Amino acid sequence: MKTREMNRDWIATARTLSEALPYLQRYDGAIVVIKLGGHAMGSDEAMETFARDVVLMRQVGVNPVIVHGGGPMINEMLEKLQIKSDFVNGKRVTDEATMEVVEMVLSGRVNKRIVQAINRQGGKAVGLSGKDANLITCDPADPALGLVGDPTEVDPSILRTLFGDDTIPVIAPLGGGRNGETYNINGDTAAGAIAAALKADRLLLLTDVDGVKDTEGNVLTELTASQIHDMIREGVIGGGMIPKTETALNAIEGGVRAVVIIDGRAPNAVLLELFTEHGAGSLIRKG
Repeated sequence: MKTREMNRDWIATARTLSEALPYLQRYDGAIVVIKLGGHAMGSDEAMETFARDVVLMRQVGVNPVIVHGGGPMINEMLEKLQIKSDFVNGKRVTDEATMEVVEMVLSGRVNKRIVQAINRQGGKAVGLSGKDANLITCDPADPALGLVGDPTEVDPSILRTLFGDDTIPVIAPLGGGRNGETYNINGDTAAGAIAAALKADRLLLLTDVDGVKDTEGNVLTELTASQIHDMIREGVIGGGMIPKTETALNAIEGGVRAVVIIDGRAPNAVLLELFTEHGAGSLIRKG
């Protein structure tokens, strides 16, 4: 009985691989930017699964770019160092003392954890921040927020160089100012700006929710930019989903083919989205 069940599992695995062929062909050479946050960053097991998925993507010809956040880790370090952190309209005020901690945590602890996880799975990852090779240049987002920046220029040439060497970039959301400043950037915003500069085929925003929902709580699997505008105006999309959908709209306007808001807690969510008919989360296209 056990052997028969194992045979069924192997047959199902083989069928899945066979059915993935059109999608493997479709994404061969494609650029996919992934914003990593939430559950996949907090659990060692989830991080290992995510890293394996990313290595598989690179192995089958996809060019993945990882952009990560790290808010909970920043909060933890600020508390440990007894540095008070203020907020304006829900956004962290980043003074020079806070910026030192933000850069240390994002470019150090968080970035290198992701890089090491990918390398342990047989990939070749390298850690960067937006300050490296003038990847992201920022202007101040709001004087009240201090050293929080909005990307104004993105030079993705370093990323294309890494693609040519089969290397996976892992990017901390920091940027350089025009006068040598270091700016903290919202992770979704940084991912959207990088995806637009690369004219990426997909931007995947991994979150802790299933996707964009209608008034009855059902996940909407496909949406157009015009529908998103209508849902925000009507109040159907609210709270933390507004900045994510706005990031999606900006990325699409900048040349990204489609954006997917996807539940990063689901095992193999990235592979399900790219390589199966089922997909995952909410896919947003221009229209």
